[in-house]
Amino acid sequence: MKTFGKMVCAGLAMAPICAMAESVTLYGVVDTGVEYVNRVDPDHHGLVRMNNLSGTVPSRWGLRGTEDLGGGLKSTFVLESGFAPDSGVSNQASRLFGRQAWVGLSGPWGQVALGRQYTMLFWATLDADMLGPNTFGTSSLDSYMANPRTDKAISYKGTFGGFTLGATYSFGRDAAAAGMPCAGENAGDHNACREWSALVGYSNSQWGVYAAYDSLRGGAGAAGGLTSSSLKDDRLSLSGYTNIGRAKAGGGWIRRDNDGNAATPRSDLLYGGMSYAVTPGFSVDGELLYLRYHQSAKKAWLYAARANYAFSKRTTVYTAVGFIDNGGQLAMSVSSGATPAAMPTAGGNQLGVTAGIKHIF
Repeated sequence: MKTFGKMVCAGLAMAPICAMAESVTLYGVVDTGVEYVNRVDPDHHGLVRMNNLSGTVPSRWGLRGTEDLGGGLKSTFVLESGFAPDSGVSNQASRLFGRQAWVGLSGPWGQVALGRQYTMLFWATLDADMLGPNTFGTSSLDSYMANPRTDKAISYKGTFGGFTLGATYSFGRDAAAAGMPCAGENAGDHNACREWSALVGYSNSQWGVYAAYDSLRGGAGAAGGLTSSSLKDDRLSLSGYTNIGRAKAGGGWIRRDNDGNAATPRSDLLYGGMSYAVTPGFSVDGELLYLRYHQSAKKAWLYAARANYAFSKRTTVYTAVGFIDNGGQLAMSVSSGATPAAMPTAGGNQLGVTAGIKHIF
């Protein structure tokens, strides 16, 4: 991470603005690898590609800043852009700051922020999901898990003696979705494209537990079958983790009620895993995930493991393997970044292997 000074601000012709800030930091991650998945068509051909979404974490760069206003009050902002290292294009529907773009105030009472930001589902699973947005993981079974953020949102989050409380409310959850936006702020339909979430949790140095609820409203032309404001896509998340010496274990359950999926609206996603630091520079992670749809034969088991070697605090190489076993007519890929052309046949299984490099700055 680099902290900008007045020289950088002057170079950007923003000295009058930058001089007001106590500190502005440039940060980012570049993370990509080469991935192989098999059984991508009825003839069981394999596909080799460079990952454009997430190796261990999505690639991004951003600016964050704070100003001390006195009396424990601070102003803060984050501008964060996601990009695909394989081609250099912007992700999140080609937005400049598609990952985060918010400004807020914080103090001993917590933080209030306005703009594009994470919902409380992100914070509820951050510590419990051992692989997180890894290319093989929870986002392979539910793509929203790699993208729990909303536009036009007001948020509150505060921690008091180990207890965390939080909430978001969005006036229009996705104004720039490729081809199928859900912009909201409709005078004729106040419920269109709204989002809200809530979080309660407790954590200490050894363990933590969290509960969160995330609700998405539909709107005319919205993606995922949510074409009306009367339709909702809700997720209830219960999760927890514990630290045991060099190991960390975590898991959770996500109940989903999705009106956009008329055939099988209700599903359960369960996950559990462990991370272990073999040496200060070498660690391994593993996770078992299970997705099932109610009143249906559709289900999937996903097994994933990853090994990481850190040359330094900034540079890590890794390799990961994943295997998905689909049931019924489900045809989900083991890879969270798979295109329709890389999906297995209905009811089939798929193996994925990836190796890559992550650099933090």
